[in-house]
Amino acid sequence: MTTLTAKALQSAIDDGRLAFVGRELSQLAPQDAAAILDAMDEGDRTIAFRLLAKDDAVQVFDDLSSTAQAALISSLGTAEVADAFDHLDPDDRAELLDELPANVAKALIRSLSPAERETTAVVLGFRRGSVGRRMSPEFVHVFPDDDCRTAIERIKARGRHAETIYTVPVVDHQRRLIGVASLRDLLLSDPDTDVAEHTKAPIFAYAAEPAESAAQRCIDRSIMAMPVVDNEDRLLGVLTLDDAAEVVEAARDEDEARAGAREMLKTPYLQASTFAITRARVVWLFVLAISAILTVNVLEIFEGTLEQKVALALFIPLLTGIGGNTGSQAATTVTRALATDEVTTSDVVRVAGKEMSVGVTMGAALGVVGFLVAGLVYDIGIGTVIGLTILSVCTVAATVGGIMPLVARSIHVDPAVFSTPFISTFCDATGLIIYFSIAKAVLQI
Repeated sequence: MTTLTAKALQSAIDDGRLAFVGRELSQLAPQDAAAILDAMDEGDRTIAFRLLAKDDAVQVFDDLSSTAQAALISSLGTAEVADAFDHLDPDDRAELLDELPANVAKALIRSLSPAERETTAVVLGFRRGSVGRRMSPEFVHVFPDDDCRTAIERIKARGRHAETIYTVPVVDHQRRLIGVASLRDLLLSDPDTDVAEHTKAPIFAYAAEPAESAAQRCIDRSIMAMPVVDNEDRLLGVLTLDDAAEVVEAARDEDEARAGAREMLKTPYLQASTFAITRARVVWLFVLAISAILTVNVLEIFEGTLEQKVALALFIPLLTGIGGNTGSQAATTVTRALATDEVTTSDVVRVAGKEMSVGVTMGAALGVVGFLVAGLVYDIGIGTVIGLTILSVCTVAATVGGIMPLVARSIHVDPAVFSTPFISTFCDATGLIIYFSIAKAVLQI
């Protein structure tokens, strides 16, 4: 584990100790050097990258974030990074091209060899967010009627340029996926036995399906390389375990950001401009401000009720807080279940039923406590209102919070968008309506 930091390198660059910077970076593993460059300011990063030897630069560039790669290309120009760009895997290359201006992206594509241009075009042909966009079209496949000797020779001949060779797709002569074979099994078996004897049923993904769900399946089942096929089961590429981990981590970061009512920053916090941070937050604040008007309108509608029983106002924060938290808990749980394929949009009735029963159980427990405390401090009437409201709010909030992610998925919207911010605002407004309706019925006001 290196003790070298981005701040130390930036300080050395400021002091003009460029030889020290180049020497220190050259002694690091490419992943460690990339992590340090990612954390540096754009100008210092460009200087540090120039100090790397050509071969080191190619490897470090491969491990940089796509945002840092795009910034380097903008700073250095396409000619200086064309070699590093050519050495990227096609899926990483496609991700980088998404970050670049169109004219720069075209220039880089033109710098590729015809073969690399073709493999990149395969990945770019799928929509963003699909597993087809994250797969690698560079793989080695074998045929079931090959013997193990022939299969190993094929892997040796073509494996150098493949993304991985440890899990080998087995296809028929129309390139339709039949199964997968382990390189270990092929190497250790009798060379004269057929590949078919070592072929296992494949766990695969369709190229058009969301990358997050395919990646989660890959991780959950510890698949080294998941085959990716088209609608006719023809093999297109593979999603490797490390790429799947990147997809899941990026999706988790985005969900956490949206649950906190903001967009994810593409650069480290200290490097992000004031405008970038503001843009990541302000849109959500506008949405929440507009949504919060509903709460104000509800309070205005029941203003007369509050005037007759001022004590009711004291419990508003408690009830809205319980409703918002209950709804957010349900939404987060179901969003996670969607991501891991534990539920689908067709399970909406089952999810609603389960969350309703959970809401009733939690509401009953909390409602009893609310009834006792409010009844002792004020009177039985207030206690009854609080107890019934908590029971009702928990039931509604859990049910709505549980089905909203499913509704979002069905209309092709990120379920995280419907998590904490919107659920909380919805529960605030509906919770107040329930609260004052019960109060008017019980207290006859």
